[in-house]
Amino acid sequence: MLAATLAVASMAVAADAPAGVGDARRGEEIYGRCLACHALAYNRTGPRHCGLLGRRAGSVPGYSYSQAMKQSGIIWNEQTLDVFLKNPMAAVPGTSMGYAGIADAGERADLIAYLKQAPPCAQ
Repeated sequence: MLAATLAVASMAVAADAPAGVGDARRGEEIYGRCLACHALAYNRTGPRHCGLLGRRAGSVPGYSYSQAMKQSGIIWNEQTLDVFLKNPMAAVPGTSMGYAGIADAGERADLIAYLKQAPPCAQ
């Protein structure tokens, strides 16, 4: 619990830093790496990404999240996504997302730009 609290606190600090402006077309190519586990419109091994920005982490109905993600308190925005995508396991210790992250800030900005323009989830 303390680790999750510290991760959320570090994300709050990061929220003060502006996110880079990304290229959504390049971000779509980068999203290809995510397709092994995620899709925009439906859950796979990982939860769907439609409607991601503004959503509380760990809240997609029908998806089984780790306790760490459900209790993280994160609301996905450009800054929290940037911190998480850089190193998911450090941002949310105990997450079940076993991915090393995206070290390149430009690639993260491009991916976030793509996710921002993704269509909303179908009801």
